[in-house]
Amino acid sequence: MPELRIDPFPSPADLNTLWCAAWNTPQAPDFSCILPRSLTHLGAYHDGRLVGFVNVAWDGGIHAFLLDTCVHPDMRRRGIATQLVREATRVARERGAEWLHVDFEPHLTSFYRACGFRTSEAGLIKLA
Repeated sequence: MPELRIDPFPSPADLNTLWCAAWNTPQAPDFSCILPRSLTHLGAYHDGRLVGFVNVAWDGGIHAFLLDTCVHPDMRRRGIATQLVREATRVARERGAEWLHVDFEPHLTSFYRACGFRTSEAGLIKLA
């Protein structure tokens, strides 16, 4: 199993490599402005390489938000995402969050339910 690191602040190159593989996109967001504001973020490392990531944003109070959960395609189906989400949940609780929110596409419902989330009504506006 990969080693989980709490708040590892991966290099932009490491995040970009993982992000492009996991999300099939040409460029990762600039996390240098995002991660310092997060409640926590976690990286999964295998042989020193970043193979999984999750970010927990927050409102500065009791609400935290699980974002950007991803695992490199070569490392999927090994329980890494589950480990990341469960550890992120633990750390968020430990750091004072009382609610952990997550948005996900329908095909991920069983994954997030298995991680302890229940579905709820929510609203969304696309701004850009």
